[in-house]
Order: sequence, then C-alpha cells, then structure tokens
Amino acid sequence: MQGFLSQTFYGNTVSAWAAALGITMGIFLLGKVLNWIMGNVIHKAAARTSSRLDDFVVGTMDKPLVVIFTALGLRIAVETLTLADGLVQFVENAIQATVVLAVTWMIVRFFHAFVRNILQPLAERTDSNLDDQLLPILQRWGSVGIWILGVILALDNAGFDVAAFMAGLGIGGLALAMAAKDTVSNIFGGFTIFADRPFALNDRVRVAGFDGTVTDIGIRSTRLRTLDGCEVTIPNHSFSDSPVENVTREPTRKVVLNLGLTYDTPPEGMRRAMEILATIAEEHAASVTDETRVAFNGYGDFAMNVLFIYYIRKEADILDTQTSVNLAILERFNAGGLEFAFPTQTIYTLTGGS
Repeated sequence: MQGFLSQTFYGNTVSAWAAALGITMGIFLLGKVLNWIMGNVIHKAAARTSSRLDDFVVGTMDKPLVVIFTALGLRIAVETLTLADGLVQFVENAIQATVVLAVTWMIVRFFHAFVRNILQPLAERTDSNLDDQLLPILQRWGSVGIWILGVILALDNAGFDVAAFMAGLGIGGLALAMAAKDTVSNIFGGFTIFADRPFALNDRVRVAGFDGTVTDIGIRSTRLRTLDGCEVTIPNHSFSDSPVENVTREPTRKVVLNLGLTYDTPPEGMRRAMEILATIAEEHAASVTDETRVAFNGYGDFAMNVLFIYYIRKEADILDTQTSVNLAILERFNAGGLEFAFPTQTIYTLTGGS
C-alpha cells in the first residue's frame, strides 16, 4: 500500500493527489454544511426579526456560497501539488472566473428578491398600473445587465483581453445593427407603449387582426390571450404601425342587429316592431337608452329590413345582455304576430299559349 501511495503520476505522488482531492471534497462538504446552517438556522432566526431585508439576503447567499467554497478548496488543493506553471495559471484563472460568476449569481438572486419583496409590494399600493408593468421588465433587463457585467469581469479574471474583445465588437457593430434593426424597432415600440399607454395588463384590445386580453408587456413583444384561448405574441412595432382598439376602455359596447320582416307585414306591424325594439332597450338595465336607434332602413330581396342599434354598458356582461335582448325580441315578436323573413323563391309557370 505504501508503495502504491508513493508512485508518481504527472509529477505528484498518489498520496499528494489523494490529499488534494480530500481538501477539495472537505471544503465542498464544509460549504454544504454552511448551506444547511443558513437554510435551517440562520434563515429561521432572520424570519423572527421585524426586517424583511435579512430574510432574502440569507436566502440569496446559500447556493452561490457552496460554489465559492468549492472553488477556494480547489485553489488550496492546487497549491499542495507540483504542477507546470502554465497549468497552475490556467487553473487559477478558471477558479477566479468561477468565483466572479458565483458572486454575480448571488447579486442576481439578491436583485430578484429585492424586486419581489420590496419594490413589488410598493408598486401594488400605488394607483397607477405603469409601475406594475415596468417591474417585470426592470427585473428581466436588470438581471441581463448584471450577468453581462459579471461575464466580462469573469473573462478578464480568466486572462482574456477584454479590451480587444470590446474593440472587436465595435468593428462588427454596423453588421450587428443591420441584423438587429427589427429588434431595435420592437424595443422602441415597447417604449412607445409605456409612454403612450394605449393599454395596460388585462385590457382587452384589438390589433393586427387579433382580439384578446393583454397578459404580458415586454420590451420586444406583447402577449395576448385571444377569445378562443390561444396565446399570441405580437411584435411591439405592430402597435406603432397599426391602429389599436382598447375594448376595455370603451364606455359602452355597440351592438347592431339587422332584422328582416316578411313582405306581408302591414305598416302598422312595422311601427309596432320598432316600438317593441325601443321598449326592450328602455327596459333593459344593461343598455344605454339615450343612444338607441331603431329604423326601417330598406327593402331587401326577401324581407323588409329593420335596423336596431343599442349600446351595452361597460360593467355589464356582453353575452348575457345580448342573450336577454334577443330572447325578448323573439318572445314579443311572436306574441305580436310579427314574422321573421327567410329566403323564399316564387316560381311562375306559363301554360298553353299564355
């Protein structure tokens, strides 16, 4: 056994390799123990304090700390070995980059917890919906910005020439701008939405041939849940290029009915039909009677047409109101002996020489 431990591999004995592995695993386990202590002891202690800040500070540190401890353990283990200078430098650069990324991860978790536990409750207490819409975007793009900065710092610690890399980005900037012109257009469209506020979350809108409820507003695109349950993602530039109808903000909903009565309906019957329609609109609590219009507006191929326009109040259920009005029309027309027309065809047959 002693002979095996004394054997040399890549400039170090087996015992030296085993000791380095033991150091790494030991510090990794120490990090796991610290993670458990933070989750089961320190976190519970923080929960008993009046401040919420310490709760999510503790909650954001546990997992990244395990990565940092493991990297530090590997650093200590490498120092116990005899390795080539180039390999030692490579490992040290990798360890430094790992620590930077772990710290970046910790900062991102802290940022998410801060938005979720501090900013979001504040936004919910305000009357404006704008801050509620901006918070998810702030969280998303803030995280992206932190990660970009963290990756740049990690590359710098890993030995990469970040300045040359950034200069290279300047050379390819024109090509990137050409390729990303649609993305930039959508981003400006997103800013337009937040500036003009043509709609808010949970508003029902009609745009680009779609009719649905706004479920998410992002920098590049907006999501709608259509009336048939499908989720549609619409690029934000569409809201700048196309008219947007906000159904939710309409004070009333216009309903147009074209009714056809048979040609054997007398003038008195036509007047009675229009009186019935006007009365139904007046009696229905969900309709706006001041804007109701009833007219005998023309002669069709097989019917005399009656135009009935009424408006449903914003707070009323549209489908329930339409059902109630249509049933009332059917019942009162039937009771009044008024017949609805349907397509008919009269054929005249000539007989003999006539």
